[in-house]
Amino acid sequence: MAGLTRLVAFLNILDGAKIPYFLGHFRDDSVMVSFAVVGERYEIDFFEDREEISVFKGDESVTIDIAPVLKVIAEFV
Repeated sequence: MAGLTRLVAFLNILDGAKIPYFLGHFRDDSVMVSFAVVGERYEIDFFEDREEISVFKGDESVTIDIAPVLKVIAEFV
């Protein structure tokens, strides 16, 4: 239950900071918490005995051309 205890404690921290998050279950042995703040996105997998953290940083530039997005999506179809 240590992993669940750490997960719930972390969710309470995000709730206290009013940071919205999503929970996902993509691996057999972990729960992922995904959230974003200005300029960064985090994915944290909570396992029974550890956490694995991925950080994605960007410049948050805005474009009005959807073509590059559609091109990326088409690669998965």
